[in-house]
Amino acid sequence: MKMVKADLLPCVRVGCQGWNYDDWITGAGVAPVFYPKGTRAADMLTVYARVFDTVEVDSTFYAVPSTQTLDGWNKRTPRSFTFSLKLPQVITHEWALRAGSLEELSLYCDRAQLLGEKLAVTLIQLPPHFILTPENATALRDFLERLPREMRFAVEFRNSDWLHKKVIDLLSKHNVAVALVEGQWIKREEMWRLAEEPAADFAYIRWMGERNLTRFREVQRAQDENLREWAKVIVNLCNRVSHVYAYFSNFYEGHAPASANKLKNLLGQDVTDAASLEDQPSLF
Repeated sequence: MKMVKADLLPCVRVGCQGWNYDDWITGAGVAPVFYPKGTRAADMLTVYARVFDTVEVDSTFYAVPSTQTLDGWNKRTPRSFTFSLKLPQVITHEWALRAGSLEELSLYCDRAQLLGEKLAVTLIQLPPHFILTPENATALRDFLERLPREMRFAVEFRNSDWLHKKVIDLLSKHNVAVALVEGQWIKREEMWRLAEEPAADFAYIRWMGERNLTRFREVQRAQDENLREWAKVIVNLCNRVSHVYAYFSNFYEGHAPASANKLKNLLGQDVTDAASLEDQPSLF
């Protein structure tokens, strides 16, 4: 069921958390899954970009991407495509945002900006053990001061104590968003409350799920009612922010492309299904 006309939500970009999944490749003699039969890993991003105009990249959590990697992403995607990148864990988890991470932060920002207009948001994903203490609050405050103003950042807290007005006001001062996450760490009602008064002029939303699935070829636990509620939140967000970036994990329903297309359909956006990808000219 479509909730709104597509032209009312031009600010919403919907995609997946990653694109390189072998389970998304259609096997011989079966109905289309996502990628056409025989798709190579090197071609997955190009095919993905036919369906979605944005992606969240997890690999940057483990290491700053090389210039060659960034150049490859640029070449395999259209000009209108965008990437959201996770900040490296050495900054968020090992240094816990302390001053010792400054060199790594500078390197990351220099590299990320090589994407130019294709750079969407950098996700600062903090661990559950990063709790609200005076020391951590000071570290966050000082860290925000170091962020380049020309880049977008969103912070994902995994401890609800951080959802304090003073913290939100601090983020707002720097135009840094609070990542709205459907997951196990903070109640969705808290997320929806935050969506009513965004900290930044853009919003960043993630759908997670229990990590007890081993295959990602199809929806295995439908979340249709949950998605309808989130679609309402997004419609309201569009009255408050200029852009919404929304990304699905395979663990949410079992198959992230299907989840993303469900949301796009609810928002009245055009949807490209797996069967139509099979009919398009081969890249290979």
